[in-house]
Amino acid sequence: MPPGTQPPPCRLTIVTDQAYSVLSSANLTMVLELLFGLFAFLTYIGDILVAINPFKYLPFYEKEVSERYKCHEKTKLPPHIFAVADRAYQSMLGRLSTGPQNQCIVISGESGAGKTESTKLLLRQIMELCKANSQLEQQILQVNPLLEAFGNAQTVMNDNSSRFGKYIQLRFHNSSVKGAKINEYLLEKSRVVHQDEGERNFHIFYCMLAGISPDDKEMYGLLDPTQYRYLNGRYGSEDTVRTWGEKYRYLCNAMDMVGFEEQEKVDMMTILAGILSLGNIMFEPTETDALKVTEKSMGWLKATAGQFGVQEEELLRSLICTLSVTRGEAIRRLHNQQQAEDARDSIAKVAYGRVFGWIVSKVNELLAPNVDLDIELNEIGILDIFGFENFAVNRFEQLCINLANEQLQYFFNHHIFLMEQNEYKQEGIEWETIAFKDNKPILDLFLTKPIGILSLLDEQSAFPQASDRDFVDKLNSKFKSSPHYEVVRSHSPLFTVVHYAGKVQYNGGGFLEKNRDTIPASIRGLLINSVTPLLSVLFSATISRTGTLMPRKAKLMQMADDNFNSTRKQSVGAQFKHSLAVLMEKMFAASPHFVRCIKPNGSKLPDLVDNKMIMDQLRYNGLLETIRIRRDGFSWRPSFTEFAQREIKGEYFIYCISEIHLLSFSFSSSRLFFKYWHQEELARQLERLGKAALVIQKNYRALRCRRKYLALLAELYRQRNAQREREEKEREAREEEEEEKRRKEELEEEMRRRLDIEQENKRPVSPPVPLPRKKKPQPRPRSILVLTDLATPFDNLEVHMELAELIGQAGGEARAKEKSIKRRNTIRWFKETQARKVVRNGAFPCWFHGMISRRQAEDLMTDRPVGCFLIRVGQSREGYTLTYRGENRCRHYMIEMQSNGKYVILGEDKAHASLTDLVQHHCQVGIKPFNELLTVPCGQTCDQNTDYEDLKGLDHLTAADHRSPGSWDEVEEGMAGPDPVHLKLQRLFMPSGQSSSLEAQRPPVLRRISDGRHHAEAGGARVRDGEGESHPKSRPFPRLYPSIRLAMREIQQIQQVRGIEGGD
Repeated sequence: MPPGTQPPPCRLTIVTDQAYSVLSSANLTMVLELLFGLFAFLTYIGDILVAINPFKYLPFYEKEVSERYKCHEKTKLPPHIFAVADRAYQSMLGRLSTGPQNQCIVISGESGAGKTESTKLLLRQIMELCKANSQLEQQILQVNPLLEAFGNAQTVMNDNSSRFGKYIQLRFHNSSVKGAKINEYLLEKSRVVHQDEGERNFHIFYCMLAGISPDDKEMYGLLDPTQYRYLNGRYGSEDTVRTWGEKYRYLCNAMDMVGFEEQEKVDMMTILAGILSLGNIMFEPTETDALKVTEKSMGWLKATAGQFGVQEEELLRSLICTLSVTRGEAIRRLHNQQQAEDARDSIAKVAYGRVFGWIVSKVNELLAPNVDLDIELNEIGILDIFGFENFAVNRFEQLCINLANEQLQYFFNHHIFLMEQNEYKQEGIEWETIAFKDNKPILDLFLTKPIGILSLLDEQSAFPQASDRDFVDKLNSKFKSSPHYEVVRSHSPLFTVVHYAGKVQYNGGGFLEKNRDTIPASIRGLLINSVTPLLSVLFSATISRTGTLMPRKAKLMQMADDNFNSTRKQSVGAQFKHSLAVLMEKMFAASPHFVRCIKPNGSKLPDLVDNKMIMDQLRYNGLLETIRIRRDGFSWRPSFTEFAQREIKGEYFIYCISEIHLLSFSFSSSRLFFKYWHQEELARQLERLGKAALVIQKNYRALRCRRKYLALLAELYRQRNAQREREEKEREAREEEEEEKRRKEELEEEMRRRLDIEQENKRPVSPPVPLPRKKKPQPRPRSILVLTDLATPFDNLEVHMELAELIGQAGGEARAKEKSIKRRNTIRWFKETQARKVVRNGAFPCWFHGMISRRQAEDLMTDRPVGCFLIRVGQSREGYTLTYRGENRCRHYMIEMQSNGKYVILGEDKAHASLTDLVQHHCQVGIKPFNELLTVPCGQTCDQNTDYEDLKGLDHLTAADHRSPGSWDEVEEGMAGPDPVHLKLQRLFMPSGQSSSLEAQRPPVLRRISDGRHHAEAGGARVRDGEGESHPKSRPFPRLYPSIRLAMREIQQIQQVRGIEGGD
């Protein structure tokens, strides 16, 4: 490269540019190995980030590092995944010399290379960049652990392998995120019923069994994990089980944060328990050729029926036979043992797939942008999809996965090679064509109609009698002459495809069944009529052309069976093909950023490099050709209008660019061509010029304001002098007038005095007459203070005074009315939805201070110790605010209510069932970002400006205060109990003749709450095992909970009997 054309160097790009100068695989491998030895696991090849999985924790992703990469210059900091997030975000906003444009980040690499972790880091950094004081950012971040639990599993290549693909669309308005959407692709449902040696089922089953409490296991019908056939009878070590338990708690919190309802979670866990029980149902033949469930499986059949919410007899019938209607006649066909087991496994796979699809659909519903339809939103897409796979046995799932990777490689080639080189030719740019491996013929082999692999698979799937061998024979006859297909001579249905990444041999066994992915109509009808609402919705839902679940109400779907059947005719291969086409359409319409993840070794060990493995991945990813085209090519090609936002001649562009010493660029008649590092250089120059412009504007505006200020000051002095003169003249005139008036009054007074003397001398002497007495005034009656049942925590005298002051101001009447309406609405919201949750043992906790203002809260915190806190109701919104006494000031944290009724402090990642749970949690875990712990609750009384009257009459003294030693109730020192000062005040102001019982003084809303609680405790408590133990609190239960319990008892009794027989 000529002198002066290199990008400004940084520590890691210097090494990579040496690889540019001498392009060879050995040189590049040496460079990456050197970087690995220097603990530099991230580097750039052009503008493509290469990330090597270190297989260990690194301090490169902490909060401090994240802050450094916000709005940074690429050349001033080492390569980082945060830099890619910042570049995509700034480009989406149009800050990097381009206009606002949708962006997509493509993360690729083989299984175990670190794609999932890279996706989480990208999401976290983007949420940090667009932080807008909204809980939506935390909800989006919680989606990844939720999908990981249900869509990831342990494989021989990766302990946390994504068994599905996802494309995350983040929607933005200006710089704030407004919503998100998840697109999922090809969940590996067959893993539910079968795992190869050294692999596991999906994480959720192990997390559920490790994290659920013994009581909840009884409720869901879960037994020892080693008893389940779908888990291969394996579980894990104590440390592993402990880790799974922690992940389950994180999962439950993630579902609460996103907005899942409690009943939805219970139904979902019950269905998952039913899938595990279903796998333990075994069959045996009878004398009449019909099948029956084995004796030891009868309990599992009953458990499955209860967990699925269906009748036991109907479930058995759907498993052992098929009922079809032909010309009005019902035909019953009995299954053999293999067909019954296939029907059982089919239910398990489809049920799990529907649950996963429902989760994605629910997340999309909860995170949908809440903006007007006419508002245009920008987008950043993140693609995290399965890497290229080549196992000892490759099935239908591997074929679809490798097809997706072929499509991504084509997109990469098209963007990096074809688009650039074709544009250079059209624009007349001097360019030496680079030869690269075009995989378009391989895509045609799969996707061409009507003789592509997927089309032939759909054709064979349409014939009920067709076999997997017939399908492979069809492929051999059609593609035996193709250079990308090889015929395999074997008794098994095998064939080989020469992918861009190498040869892969596929086993065609099960291709037709997996492509059809159908369940018998009797099974579908059975599950639609389930008493479990979620299961009914899942099997009543419409399946879109891309395989996406679109749930609707079951009663509506029963009238739309034709629509369901027409969409269900889409095979899995056709759905996947269409979803890939939609994905490519979105990606081609966006500006891409590439992250290539590299797996350093196959042993998943840190500090170990396998050079051959790394070089194979570089070759598969097309990075060797990318180095050359990124070295010599022009990755940024804006038009003149896009570049300058106005039409200026090209010669002026050359002059401007030369002035900032930007070399090695080119231009044509319509656009400019820049190297990958020119954009950063221009952005840096624009920032420098922008700062210079700000300095000029600052000084110019300061000069103008100074002149205006001096003119106004002079005018002010002139007006003051004139005013002073006028006031002096007016004062002198006033004094003269007053003096004249005084003289006249004295003269008049003297005249009246003389007249009075003259009249007095003329009047005869007479005795005085007494005047009549005036009426004695009657004293006013004293005001009597009467306590009413309508007292609430919102009777704030200061608010009424404030409203009165507003009414007295100009235009304040409308504002006072609006404020009063908001206040009434908030009171109504509190009484209808919150009072039942806030009241503890019939009384408000002492840290709850009703509807007081921010100033009142801060006054209450005066002279209080650090860590003192209170919770108050927002005056202008439906929510709460936590006021905290810090070192030097009070801080106010907003508490939001999720759509599912959970409470969360804005910016926190933990949801709570109640305000009390929130307080208890943050007594041990600090509130971000200052990690402030709640220590001392602010009571209802204090020395100055007390707000105690707000809660007068609300304490419930008859409720028992159940406390345990060392509990939070002791720490808060009577937080929920009555205050002695309050009792004294009530006795002092109690009107004579009224009962001293405070039950009559409680507001009606609290009386209803307390009565409802007593009624629930007396009549609504659940009885366990006939011993009379009541359930601790009201919560959702599976619909057929008694049937599940009976089935579990039967299973345990059978196991005990067999254990005794085995011992004998």
